[in-house]
Amino acid sequence: MSMIRKIITYPNPLLAKRSREVEVVDDYIRALLGDMVETMYSHDGVGLAAPQVGENIRAIVIDVSTSDPAGPTLLKMVNPEIVSREGEIEFEEGCLSVPDLRVAMKRSAKVRATYLDENGAHQEIKAEGLLAVAIQHEIDHLDGVLIVDSLSRLKRDMYLRKRKKAEEHPPAL
Repeated sequence: MSMIRKIITYPNPLLAKRSREVEVVDDYIRALLGDMVETMYSHDGVGLAAPQVGENIRAIVIDVSTSDPAGPTLLKMVNPEIVSREGEIEFEEGCLSVPDLRVAMKRSAKVRATYLDENGAHQEIKAEGLLAVAIQHEIDHLDGVLIVDSLSRLKRDMYLRKRKKAEEHPPAL
């Protein structure tokens, strides 16, 4: 039975750490992937990385089907790695760990990635468009990189002040 986990938000230091490889895809990893899927769906996300729910391991889940009906429905990827890149695309990205921020990011337009599925089998995927962007965004999380890191120090500080103020003065219901 999967559960919704709390999403860790910037500037939590866990988000800035490189995640460790998964040695074996076991029941614990499968349960974590299930929890990540539930958490992603409950927050209307298209992707989620294990560090975002407090697990410092290389695992991500992605489902771009609501935004891109041509894309695969649900991907559960353990130890994902981009093995080739092609072209360039600029995409306005948001992040569940960096709420209320959208950043225009330059990414590879197409990627080829390898990973282990939830059964530990080696898989390969070719992706373009939103799926390629999502794979790159989530792998960035595994490397300790966030969209906020692409901002200038001034803009990052302004964002942090805005978030702190919002936490101190939540909107009245």
